Amino acid sequence: MDSVEQVAAAVLYEGYVLWPYRRSAKKNQKRWTFGGVYPRAYSEAVNGSDPWLMRTECLVAGDAPVFDLKIRFLHIVERSVGWRYPDGTVKFVDELRVGGERYLAWEEATEREIVLSGLRLPDLETPRQVAIEISAGSRQEVLTDPSGVEAGILVRSWSGLDGAIEVRAEPLRPGLTKLTVEITNTTPWDGKDRESALKGTFASTHTILKVTDGEFISLMDPPDELKAFAGECENIKTWPVLAGEEGDRHLMLSSPIILYDYPRIAPESPGDLFDGTEIDQLLILNILTLTDEEKAEMRATDPRAREILDRSESLTTGDFMRLHGAIREFQVLNVDGAINPLLMDLEKPVPLQVTLEGQEITPGTRVRLRPRPGGDILDIALAGKIAIVEGIEQDYEDKIHLAVTIEDDPGRDLGRERWPGHRFFFSPEEVEPLSGGVP
Repeated sequence: MDSVEQVAAAVLYEGYVLWPYRRSAKKNQKRWTFGGVYPRAYSEAVNGSDPWLMRTECLVAGDAPVFDLKIRFLHIVERSVGWRYPDGTVKFVDELRVGGERYLAWEEATEREIVLSGLRLPDLETPRQVAIEISAGSRQEVLTDPSGVEAGILVRSWSGLDGAIEVRAEPLRPGLTKLTVEITNTTPWDGKDRESALKGTFASTHTILKVTDGEFISLMDPPDELKAFAGECENIKTWPVLAGEEGDRHLMLSSPIILYDYPRIAPESPGDLFDGTEIDQLLILNILTLTDEEKAEMRATDPRAREILDRSESLTTGDFMRLHGAIREFQVLNVDGAINPLLMDLEKPVPLQVTLEGQEITPGTRVRLRPRPGGDILDIALAGKIAIVEGIEQDYEDKIHLAVTIEDDPGRDLGRERWPGHRFFFSPEEVEPLSGGVP
């Protein structure tokens, strides 16, 4: 999978199921919150708060560009669990256990993809429309007990979807075109509630755009002469960014999550966790601390949640070390003896001591912590604690920070080794010098 597809897959499943990856968790009670294109009738009933249209507009340089588009979204699938009686009749239930396996009724999703290829500029001066027509359907999976007797069924069913994709191109000046892609949802809605509307929603919708014989223009950082044109692009519920290798201008990813140009998935990540706002290492450690009962529910909640659990439990010590941090690049501060002016601040010497209330504070000074009111909650929790200054540091705004460890912290040695959670930073105004050095 190339880098664009990796990022697109992460966008597609962002928020699909969140930590603690169990059906019973409150945060998993309201899902499908990213990139929804909802049935028009429902959208109009809620005054457009849930949109029925998604629009991508971007700039393309070139005299005869050719476009390929890939539109993807998730189609919500209802998973029902049925218990089969000996006479063959089925009763649908919320939960079923068969041969040590647990099955839960819930919602899954299947991927839908529409590909448009070879779209030439003259063909798009008149808008081109492609219908989205997906029929309702279902499929069954038989559940058998260890003796091979049919004990139940899983039924996965989905509603029909209707909509359209419209692509058009507007010449702005010689060699510059505005490309527009609109996705609309006209699936009928029964008028009940949002939950019923979700069955007809294009969830996590996004578009991958490719151009040959032309180049896309960054909307985040357009050239000065194109900023006015870029500012006139109207993107609705999505945002296009350059994608692929750094410097390449032939791919764009338009997603409901605002990204920078050339987004990347960290190569150290062992796999998707459906929550790009969290740190992989912390999520995986949390998963491994779940009880056996919680892990059992996680496995039963969704096949993708089961895969996350299995992957987390299979990680090696080396895998965890790679998650702990990485250096992406080194930069040379001195070239031929001259200091790079852009990196001048990195050459500033850090002060060896600071003076507070007439007393010099150096590494080894004992202080009492007096965090400022309204500060970080973790700092406030340390108010009144006695700490040892381990170092004096200076940021790029020339502000001084004291790196301290807590005197009675059993893990203080870890703080001295710069481990997070045992090493804290306070300004000189937030400490009170005490007599005596390190005990």
